[in-house]
Amino acid sequence: MERKGKFITLEGIEGAGKTTQLAVVRRCLKEQGIAVLTTREPGGSPVGEHIRALLLDPGCKGLAADTEVLLLFAARAEHIAHSIRPALEQGTWVLCDRFTDATYAYQGDGRGVDPERIAVLEAYVQGPMRPDLTLLFDLPVAAGLARAGKRSAPDRFESEAEGFFEGVRARYLALAKSHPQRVRLIDAEMPLEQVSAQVRKQVADFLAGIGQ
Repeated sequence: MERKGKFITLEGIEGAGKTTQLAVVRRCLKEQGIAVLTTREPGGSPVGEHIRALLLDPGCKGLAADTEVLLLFAARAEHIAHSIRPALEQGTWVLCDRFTDATYAYQGDGRGVDPERIAVLEAYVQGPMRPDLTLLFDLPVAAGLARAGKRSAPDRFESEAEGFFEGVRARYLALAKSHPQRVRLIDAEMPLEQVSAQVRKQVADFLAGIGQ
């Protein structure tokens, strides 16, 4: 079926404020009368949420990198089939907290998985489906981890060393450079309201660009 809705993703390292700003994006769209589904990865479907719990479980320390990638794409296949694709086909816009860019960053640069392997899985699981807009919330790793450490006990990813996240951030910035039309950089180190203002501008620019 034809894809009628738009697909917007939010990316960034731990502590970047994606979840808070997802609500800002949702509000901007709803003010324009746009129906919105908010979701997240890993997760976003009943099976996907079970896989998420496994992936974030600190007790699964030592999980092979290939296993991690395959679990992520298994969850993504469920997510697309049961949540994302049906919503888009109905004309509902989808806002997703992380998507495949995160796999290139976390499993590619973070775990050292060959990006060509990730690309093969991306093509197999997603087909032509890619986000229409990605908001990348960027801030120094130390600042992000300090924020994340204040909110809860660290999960399996948050327990990684700072060097792991430096690689993740570097890959995110490389993705923004190579996909400038889709990936819009947000300075997440600024005060909350200034970050929200950047988000509102990027959403307004996107809406204007598609004549919404």
